[in-house]
Amino acid sequence: MTESHAASGPVTFGDGDARADQMHQAIDQWLAELCDAVDAARASEQFQQWLDVQSRFHDYSHRNTFLITLQCPEATKVAGYRTWQDDFDRHVIEGESAIWIWAPIITSRCPECGDGPTYHEQNDCEYDDTPPDEWADGVVGFKPVPVFDVSQTEGEPLPQLETASEGDADGLVTALVEAATDLGVSVEIVDSEAWPHGDAAGVCRHVDGDPHVQVRSDDTAAVAGTLCHEYAHALLHDPADTVGKEAREREAEAVAYVVGQQFGLEMDGSARYLAAWSDDDSEQLLTRCERIREVSTRLIDAVDIG
Repeated sequence: MTESHAASGPVTFGDGDARADQMHQAIDQWLAELCDAVDAARASEQFQQWLDVQSRFHDYSHRNTFLITLQCPEATKVAGYRTWQDDFDRHVIEGESAIWIWAPIITSRCPECGDGPTYHEQNDCEYDDTPPDEWADGVVGFKPVPVFDVSQTEGEPLPQLETASEGDADGLVTALVEAATDLGVSVEIVDSEAWPHGDAAGVCRHVDGDPHVQVRSDDTAAVAGTLCHEYAHALLHDPADTVGKEAREREAEAVAYVVGQQFGLEMDGSARYLAAWSDDDSEQLLTRCERIREVSTRLIDAVDIG
C-alpha cells in the first residue's frame, strides 16, 4: 500500500448519531491504513539504514543510564572515543568533557571462588580441578571508562528518520493550546534555544498529579502533531500505568495520526515513528483500537478551529 496523505483540510462529519458512526468508521479506516504504512516504513531503505546505525550503539544498563543522565541530561546517543571514529566516522570535539560510566572487566574466572587468576592465587580458594587457561570468561569487576554523546562530536551525519507532521497548520496550534483547559492538561510551547529535553520534540509529565505538556517550538505542523501526541499521553497514561513504554508510544502516536488526519495534516511520519519504536506486528495497534478511538474523539471534539 502506498503512503496515506491527509486531505487538504479538516474532515467533516454529519450531525447527531450519524456523526458518531461516521467518526468511528473513519478512525478505524485510518488505523488500518496506519498499520499498512508502518509495515511499508519498516521495509524501506531509509529505515533499514537508520536501524543499522542504531544497532551499533550499546544498550547501557540502568546504572550507567543513570550516570549518563546525571552528567549529561541532554545525552541521546553515547559511544566511546574510538567507536565514534571507527564506526561512525565522527570525532570528539576538542575540549569536550567525558561522561564516565562503569565498564565490566572480563577475564577467566575460577569456577569455585569466581576470581580471576591473579586474585585466585592470593585468596584461600583451593580449587585446582582445571588449570586457569581452561576457565570460562566472566565479569570479575568494573572500571570507569569515558564515553561521549553525539552532541560532543562532529563529522559524518547519522541517518535520521523524518517523523514530524507536515502541512498547513495555521490556526490549529492555537486551537490545540486553547483546548488544554477542557482536556484538563496544562501546556507550554518552549523556545528551541531554551528546550531542556534533548532530541525529544515534546514531553508529558505529571506535576502534583496533573498532566503537564511541553512542546519544543518548531514548524507549526510539527508542533501540532507533537501536541496531539503528548495530549494522548496525558489522557491515556498516568504515572501508575503499567502499560509498557512501547505500547504507550504506539497508542499516543496512533492518536496523533488520527487527529492529524482529521485536521488535514500530512502524518506520513507517524508510520516511521511507530516502526522505530517497535518491531512487533503493526496490527497490535488494532488490539487497543477502542482506547485510541475514544481519546482521538475526545481530542477532536475539544479542538475548535473555527
